[in-house]
Amino acid sequence: MALFARERGCRIVFVLAVIAATTTWAAAQQGQFEKVFRDGVTAMQAGQWGAAEKNFSSAVALEPKFAEARFNLGLVQLQEKHWVEASASFSKALALKPTLRGANMFAGIAHYRQDHFRPAIISLKHETELDPKNAMAYMWLGVAELGAGDAEAAAAALDKAALLKPNDVDILYHRGRAHMLISKDSYEQMYKAEPNSWRVHEVLGQSFAEAERYGDAINEYRSAIQLKPSEPGLHQELADVYWKQNDLAHAESEFAEELKQDPENTTAMYKLAVVSIERSKPQVAMQLLNEVLRRNPRSADAHYQLGRAQAQLADPQSAIRSFSSAVADSGQDDTETLRQSYYQLAQLYRRTQQPEESRKALSSFLRLKQQADAAQSEKLQDKLKRAAQLQETAQ
Repeated sequence: MALFARERGCRIVFVLAVIAATTTWAAAQQGQFEKVFRDGVTAMQAGQWGAAEKNFSSAVALEPKFAEARFNLGLVQLQEKHWVEASASFSKALALKPTLRGANMFAGIAHYRQDHFRPAIISLKHETELDPKNAMAYMWLGVAELGAGDAEAAAAALDKAALLKPNDVDILYHRGRAHMLISKDSYEQMYKAEPNSWRVHEVLGQSFAEAERYGDAINEYRSAIQLKPSEPGLHQELADVYWKQNDLAHAESEFAEELKQDPENTTAMYKLAVVSIERSKPQVAMQLLNEVLRRNPRSADAHYQLGRAQAQLADPQSAIRSFSSAVADSGQDDTETLRQSYYQLAQLYRRTQQPEESRKALSSFLRLKQQADAAQSEKLQDKLKRAAQLQETAQ
């Protein structure tokens, strides 16, 4: 069976196996031992931790050399947050059976709960050696390394855990935290080494932009550009901040400057085209977008923006072709571009007296929008549920 416990976003998966190996079980076959052991398993399955601990303690007293009884006793003690007792139980189980799967991992967790990080790391490393595909062992190893203050070692362990279980949110949380600490340490060393470096100003600009402190971000990017005016990427980062502030004139200027520094920057070219459309410069946008599509002919986003530019130039037939290409290049992916392409097609078909085509396009738009709204609502509910679970765990 599987027992689950959660604390600070970490999921511990207790895998309880009633070992039925003939030779081991035969030695422990006295009726009283078998009864209390099975009663312990039943109590464990029911979440009756006190009764389970009492039964497994009796089983250990009757058969002191039966490693699995000590292991299960340790699991119950760990569930009850009796860290010291759990450590002792796992230690004795391992002394009896050094290769007992899971014992080193849970011993490591028990050590970690007592802030004994080095013993925890040693135990968890043993588990990963015994079971190289145990993602939870690697996760807890990373958590213990973080507790010991070694972010780089933690990141290495958590990267392995993420490879084994790519979509586990707890692993991803701790992995992100480890890499964030590495980045923080790196930036601090960079600042100490050369506090007025353009790189320092760039990092500060990125940090302010992420915090939505756009004025401070602009000042830092300007300082970086003043120190390194021809560095590719800086003008684009500054343009992105202006765009977020809806300062399209400055965004246009900085994207254009980026293309002077790096004419091969297709992203800056595309963004300049979109800003040009927003500033009612469809001819400029069309020239840029045609070049983007020359480089990437299957870009649904570029086809969509080209359709917008053509619509501004009152060329509905060309716009219809571009929006249709955006739909085709989107494939099965439900994106904002796909939905808006259908919406634009519905409007253009109506204007060009094609009511049946307009109806079909509008129907596709409404269907996709309804699906997107439902998915967004589901994500919100899931987020609220997780927040409630974390709050309940914290209490």
